[in-house]
Amino acid sequence: MPPPVVNLTRAFERIDKSWTPMLAAELNGQHVRLAKLTGAFVWHSHEHEDELFLVVRGSLRIEFRDGLAELSEGDMIVVPRGVEHRPVADGEAHVLLFEPASTVNTGDGPASERTVRTINRIALDQ
Repeated sequence: MPPPVVNLTRAFERIDKSWTPMLAAELNGQHVRLAKLTGAFVWHSHEHEDELFLVVRGSLRIEFRDGLAELSEGDMIVVPRGVEHRPVADGEAHVLLFEPASTVNTGDGPASERTVRTINRIALDQ
């Protein structure tokens, strides 16, 4: 039996809460997570994990303490481990994240109401 095909459009339709990443796939100890982002997230870093952001729809700004990166649909960026950053979406952005399965969305800082430790899998049509 072949592995499942993930349709990103349909998968994003199943996400109803901003800043709550959902698991779309896993490979080699890595997660492919999907999230809808609106507004500003918290400043954070990941001591041991690099983090890839791919904008599927909308736009996203990643703020760094010494500058920023503007991403449009189809753009991606890898935030290196240990680099403090804050994602900001002025409108709703649909973002694919690729990172180690151990990555906590709020990074190494104290837990907050935005911390998601258990990543739920998106239910997919087959």
